[in-house]
Amino acid sequence: MKIQMKTPLVEMDGDEMTRILWKQIKDILLEPYIDLKTEYYDLSLDERERTKDQVTIDAANANKRLGVAVKCATITPNAQRQKEYNLTQMWKSPNGTIRAILDGTVFRKPIMVKGITPCVRNWEKPITIARHAFGDVYRDSEIRVNQPGIAKLIFEAESGEQIVEEIARFTGPGVLQGQFNKDDSIESFSRSCFEFALSSHQDLWFSTKDTISKTYDHRFKDIFQNIYDREYKDKFESAGLEYFYTLIDDAVARIIRSKGGMIWACKNYDGDVMSDMVSTAFGSLAMMTSVLVSPEGNYEYEAAHGTVTRHYYKYLQGEETSTNPVATIFAWTGALKKRGELDHLDDLIAFANHLEQATLQTIEEGEMTGDLITLFHNPQVEAKKLNSRQFLEAIAKRLLVLQVTKA
Repeated sequence: MKIQMKTPLVEMDGDEMTRILWKQIKDILLEPYIDLKTEYYDLSLDERERTKDQVTIDAANANKRLGVAVKCATITPNAQRQKEYNLTQMWKSPNGTIRAILDGTVFRKPIMVKGITPCVRNWEKPITIARHAFGDVYRDSEIRVNQPGIAKLIFEAESGEQIVEEIARFTGPGVLQGQFNKDDSIESFSRSCFEFALSSHQDLWFSTKDTISKTYDHRFKDIFQNIYDREYKDKFESAGLEYFYTLIDDAVARIIRSKGGMIWACKNYDGDVMSDMVSTAFGSLAMMTSVLVSPEGNYEYEAAHGTVTRHYYKYLQGEETSTNPVATIFAWTGALKKRGELDHLDDLIAFANHLEQATLQTIEEGEMTGDLITLFHNPQVEAKKLNSRQFLEAIAKRLLVLQVTKA
């Protein structure tokens, strides 16, 4: 008998190779065991074009309504993609749109597996990146300047007051970018980080570039410090935990020299880049979990990597690919566990744990995708490269054993 669900997950399908893996994961690893209930949204670039990106907004609002979502990787189009897909415009990042609607914080953590040692030899524990999920460059406005002139930053208050700041004097062509953030979003970000640190019993580091951005970045620093002093200092000290702020330059140096095991809170773009650095140093971009936690208690799980375009083009040509699906599998298991937790479904939680165990066991016993072969080292185990489907089927064999043993 299949495991039953009470409340649907919001399922956000995606693009290219990850879309192919998405269906295979459901077919091979999920639907044989779960009566899978989802509210489906197609976030492929074709569908976003057809709906003028309304489908992304609908999916985000469904997440707010149902509480838990799982998302496949999606394309954020550039000029080349606009031409390739014949788009009417370069639609904004779906992740950026969803984060703007949900707010909150993205927590990204590498998936550690025996036999794969981090490139940074002293890293012994995972480093969790806490990425602010609102504003900054992901909600920016941009202008291409084609002639001489003056660029100004203007704020017109409802009271009628006007603030004007000159940005630059152009003597020729150039570009302009305007970005923003809001105190209430930064406050939510800080509280999410402090709460997550307490619940996971990890130190919290926070970094910006306030020496250069003396108003914008400094506002982040001040809000974090004020909330920490008022609401969390005693709790951190009682738990034996540390919170500190440092410049991002210093944070990078400290992280490299550390043993890991902390939460590193970053602004939106910093978190985007640093999570890629951390995941790669721990092994592979395809080995990192990612969950967006909103202030209202909504959760959106996804892989931290992109759509694996190069493999997709090979797939379209009929070539065999060895694409790593681990982060996408863990997106599903994270969502299933949270759904099970909220709906009090112990069997669903146990299944998700078994699937994660089977996935790691498959790699540790020497069966893996091509990106992990050169990283894997265990003198007692010979590594074998599998294509994507073979890898999923190898996981399925171990998952069946775990489920039968449990039964």
